[in-house]
Amino acid sequence: MQFNLLGQDPGSQARAGTLTTDHGAIETPIFMPVGTVGTVKGVDADKLRHTVQAQIILGNTYHLYLRPGLEVLQAAGGLHGFAGWDRPLLTDSGGYQVFSLAANRKLSEEGATFRSHIDGSKHTFSPERAMEIQRVIGADIVMAFDECPPYPATEKYATTSMHLTHRWLDRCVAYMDGTEGLYGHKQHLFPIVQGSVYRHLREESAAYIASKGAAGNAIGGLSVGEPAELMYEMTALCCSILPADKPRYLMGVGTPENILTCISLGVDMFDCVMPTRNGRNGYIFTTEGVISIRNKKWEKDFSALDPGLEGVFESGHSKAYVRHLFQAQELLGLQIASVQNLTFYLWLVRQARAHILAGDFEAWRKEITPRLMRRL
Repeated sequence: MQFNLLGQDPGSQARAGTLTTDHGAIETPIFMPVGTVGTVKGVDADKLRHTVQAQIILGNTYHLYLRPGLEVLQAAGGLHGFAGWDRPLLTDSGGYQVFSLAANRKLSEEGATFRSHIDGSKHTFSPERAMEIQRVIGADIVMAFDECPPYPATEKYATTSMHLTHRWLDRCVAYMDGTEGLYGHKQHLFPIVQGSVYRHLREESAAYIASKGAAGNAIGGLSVGEPAELMYEMTALCCSILPADKPRYLMGVGTPENILTCISLGVDMFDCVMPTRNGRNGYIFTTEGVISIRNKKWEKDFSALDPGLEGVFESGHSKAYVRHLFQAQELLGLQIASVQNLTFYLWLVRQARAHILAGDFEAWRKEITPRLMRRL
């Protein structure tokens, strides 16, 4: 994996680069659509490639392990072959899902024991097992197995959790160093900074993660309920410590405003379920602001869903028609809204990249953010 920095905005820490994997190049900053169970909900691979213009998508270790299972995935040649996706893939280790199953899981030094949300069956993820599963899935970028502490968390809990994550990371590194991929392409491990919202813990964790010399590094444990300003403070702190010559991935973030702000702090990679989840609920991001498409005000609005994306995504359908689809509970409405939101997010990071390279990103960010976040 190669990461080449091509430019940095003079008014912020925002940077533009190219991350090259065996399945192709990724232009950063980048947003990665979330395909938890091997699909970005409601959006097929052709639309992801040609309309959304996605360069990399995510899969999730926990969900793919449970269904369709490792035997099916390996027989298909990994997730690339199974899903018909020939571009880069990243897999979350399952740590966040185990975190979200707090009532049904037990943590120990060995790993996490949990019960399936599908059938209640009992399973254990150790760091080694999480890496083994990601070898079978075959993603280009694999995440270290970590514990994501909740917010709020006491300093004592956050400290214990962080050190456990560091010990698990050492085991992940040892497993990856001692094994080979299954499908002929290189896989790269990204460790994850933890430490909740405690500055000294974030400093310690970022330094520890940086010392591993990984191909890239992630910032985890944010966007879990803390105020946005705390998220920005912790992100800026981590970016000031993580190596500048490696990509920085902020996990699970976020709104357009979150993404532009964190790009300005030095983050290169983002993922979030917000575009598709909000789209399925009729909450549509556009270049002019946010639309709640079920509102009656759109009933006779026959203008394009987002004129600002003309030439990028033109569904051929008006706001009135998309509202009708939602009112009638037609699945096409969910798909149009999901594709619109994803296309908007990828458009946004392309615009950010262009302004970074032009040297006026920070001025552009301050100008466009209020427009993008207003309710129409």
